[in-house]
Amino acid sequence: MASLDPVLDKDGVRLTVHEAIATVTLTNPAKRNAQSPALWRALAEAGRLLPGTVRVVVLRAEGKSFSAGLDRQAFTPEGFEGEPSFIELARGSDAELDATIAGYQEGFTWWRRSDIVSIAAVQGHAIGAGFQLALACDLRVVADDVQFAMRETSLGLVPDLTGTHPLVGLVGYARALEICATGRFVLAEEAVSTGLANLAVPVGQLDDAVQDLGAALLAAPRDALVETKALLQGAVGRTYADQRVAERAAQGRRLRDLAGVGD
Repeated sequence: MASLDPVLDKDGVRLTVHEAIATVTLTNPAKRNAQSPALWRALAEAGRLLPGTVRVVVLRAEGKSFSAGLDRQAFTPEGFEGEPSFIELARGSDAELDATIAGYQEGFTWWRRSDIVSIAAVQGHAIGAGFQLALACDLRVVADDVQFAMRETSLGLVPDLTGTHPLVGLVGYARALEICATGRFVLAEEAVSTGLANLAVPVGQLDDAVQDLGAALLAAPRDALVETKALLQGAVGRTYADQRVAERAAQGRRLRDLAGVGD
């Protein structure tokens, strides 16, 4: 990857921008990019700092693993320095607990904004919170050594970092339930065949494959891509007839714009 001055570089997250492409990199390979509340806040900040010129956001990670999930320090009585421990969270009110988890989720929600397309480049382990972070993106390109796993249920918890909705949408309810309930690994071949990943390539080709996909996305006119993404995102919640109406409305906006005719 080209060396660029970072817009953000803190708590295991680095954001760089080159023209219409932003890259968010997890930068703690010594801990297999294990996650913490500080990292989640940095991810949310990266989303807020994106320039309006950015059209494609690439999420990648340094080292052999994309992310091994939640840092196990979270499960110790002391937790993370300066952060409430899980025990303290459990002793708080329902409203306090809900607000805390909602804050954690902010690092995972902006990746599907309609004005950008996000691509996760995933190699090695993507476990628990790491799996959910990859699921937060619109598209996933994986290395042939990828190992997805949703381990929260096995730990007596539930996936709560926004991963359940995209997982069910991608692989269906029955397979999503089985993946979460068993905590088993999903490897590259299954990830592609079930729609969890768009493409699998050898590890050494991962960055090039993501670069090619990003270039292909940039080849489409921005406004048309924004409208198309919004149209597809809303399709699941609409009836067939309602989707036809949404298509007509979106196409009308595009035709007026191309013709230079105002509303």
